[in-house]
Amino acid sequence: MKMMKLYKNTIRVILFISLSAAGNAQDDNDRKYWSDLAYRIAEPVLRNMSKGELKKNMEVEVSPAWNGPSKDVAYMEAFGRLMAGLAPWLSLPDDATDEGKQRRQLREWALKSYANAVDPGNPDYLGWRDYGQALVDAAFLANSFLRAPGQLWEPLDERTKQRYVAEFQQLRRVDPPYNNWLLFSAMVETFLMTIDAPYDAYRIHSAIRKTEEWYAGDGWYADGPHFAFDYYNSFVIQPMYVEILQALNEKNKPPKISAERIERGLERMQRFGIIQERFISPEGTFPVFGRSMAYRMGAFQVLSLLAYQQNLPGELQEGQVRAGLTAVMKRMFSIPGNFDEKGFLQLGFAGHQPGMADTYTNNGSLYLTSFVYLPLGLPARHSFWTSEPLDWTSKKAWNGLPFPKDHAIRE
Repeated sequence: MKMMKLYKNTIRVILFISLSAAGNAQDDNDRKYWSDLAYRIAEPVLRNMSKGELKKNMEVEVSPAWNGPSKDVAYMEAFGRLMAGLAPWLSLPDDATDEGKQRRQLREWALKSYANAVDPGNPDYLGWRDYGQALVDAAFLANSFLRAPGQLWEPLDERTKQRYVAEFQQLRRVDPPYNNWLLFSAMVETFLMTIDAPYDAYRIHSAIRKTEEWYAGDGWYADGPHFAFDYYNSFVIQPMYVEILQALNEKNKPPKISAERIERGLERMQRFGIIQERFISPEGTFPVFGRSMAYRMGAFQVLSLLAYQQNLPGELQEGQVRAGLTAVMKRMFSIPGNFDEKGFLQLGFAGHQPGMADTYTNNGSLYLTSFVYLPLGLPARHSFWTSEPLDWTSKKAWNGLPFPKDHAIRE
């Protein structure tokens, strides 16, 4: 038994080293590494759901301490979170490159999956009316439409669009908890506003007022009345808040949003992005603290959204952000166990670690990791992808190189 255990551990080490080396060999093409990994994560979900076979073929894995609602929430979580992260990438025009073929295939599957998700006669009709958790992932689906309306919303047939409007509106039955869930309600209503469907402006305004009230300072918001040191500022709060403000300002509908409010929200998000970049260690790791760490690279949504929207603060150069995120990605996904035999994500942070999952976490929840791929929505010729890779802040600091001092922001 001891020899067998030693043999298995040796194989794990050899595999880890070989995968790491393979990742390092791709340093000259970070975009290919990102797009290939994004495709690998997305393919099992969208291929199966496009055929109405996600529930049939995706084996649900829940936390050992699971106390959530029906395990069926996993399917809606997987689809909604995945699409919110992929939307910008799938909005790029088709081309004949290998990446272009990946995008086109995923988009074709996604459009069929969107239709199946709201078709009561389809095996993959999602649990819109069965549990309150549906509000969360309806918001991520609404966010995906907001991020790529021309490619993901407009091509849908009229019946499917009407079904989405009806499903989004019936979610007003859910009374959101007094925390980041207010933004889920607001995101759904904001999307309805953008397509000129009846929407509840009060739900949007309430979320905006409370988020402002919960600002804690120096780029951090509390998640409700009490502050918690975790990554929810990046998982949900700052990206959803700023994108809601931007959409309201663009449409110029109630509640009216000033350019000054957007600028203030963006400044806070930029400060949080600076903090996130400094979290990346010289070795390509980042601190594991707070709940929902099984969301993996979703912890960097703020940094990725800033890059995608071309709103990185002056302290951060595109080359260092790309290099830092790539280093973390390679470190995390070179470890065996992130995927099951069918290619679906497994519970864990780096590998398969079911015991670290929260009581509400299932393997569908993990597709929030796709949020890191927002910069794939920038064309391959964009400077984010073509600029020289640069050392990130901690790598400079721990190698004796000059690096910028940090400073708080005050309003």
